[in-house]
Amino acid sequence: MAASTEAVVATPREGKFNKNAARRVRVAGKIPAVVYGAGQDAVAVVVDPRVITKILHSESGHNTIFDLTVEGSAVVKAMIVDWQHEPIKGKLLHIDLKRIAMDKLMRVSVPIQLLGVPVGVKTQGGIIEHVMREVEIECLPADIPSHLDVDVSGLELHGLIRVKDLPHSGSIKFLGDEDATVAHVTIVKEEVAPVEEVAAAPTEPEVAKKGKGETEGAAAPAADAKDAKKK
Repeated sequence: MAASTEAVVATPREGKFNKNAARRVRVAGKIPAVVYGAGQDAVAVVVDPRVITKILHSESGHNTIFDLTVEGSAVVKAMIVDWQHEPIKGKLLHIDLKRIAMDKLMRVSVPIQLLGVPVGVKTQGGIIEHVMREVEIECLPADIPSHLDVDVSGLELHGLIRVKDLPHSGSIKFLGDEDATVAHVTIVKEEVAPVEEVAAAPTEPEVAKKGKGETEGAAAPAADAKDAKKK
């Protein structure tokens, strides 16, 4: 189970919920958040960003299940389902927390970690390509793994690992195409230098003036003959 010893304490927010109010919350060292799920009403709260950051940076990350206490309410299990960062400094701006019913199936994305160096890389000149880095699964909250480890050391050149090859217990159901490629060993493609095409020298087209000049030149003797008859 992707559990945390960290407990999140949330304080209900009062007053207007606009940008200025959210800014005041952050100036006070907290961040605005929303708690929802488990068939209960959504509640606007404020939480300590340091606790949330610690959970997000833990091994199980956003899949971590923790105790959430909203002042005036009972302790519930919860997860972080969405969060926003300030684009420049990376500070947390807002998070969404979801109450978790431990007896209800959940859909989550779990990271895939590759272990070992493939034979096809060591001895056959290939490279390992990690195609799928997360896989979507369905299971009970208590069965959510922090990550799935797959040993790729036995992979030869052109060998591959599919979703259905990932280690898992019967409590986990893979969603999507189980034949989808997770990782494979392929050949290093050599880049071929582009062939430069030498542009042929443009041929000079027949110039209309040249033809005109030839016509004028041919008409000149006829004009001379006409003048000779007059004489």
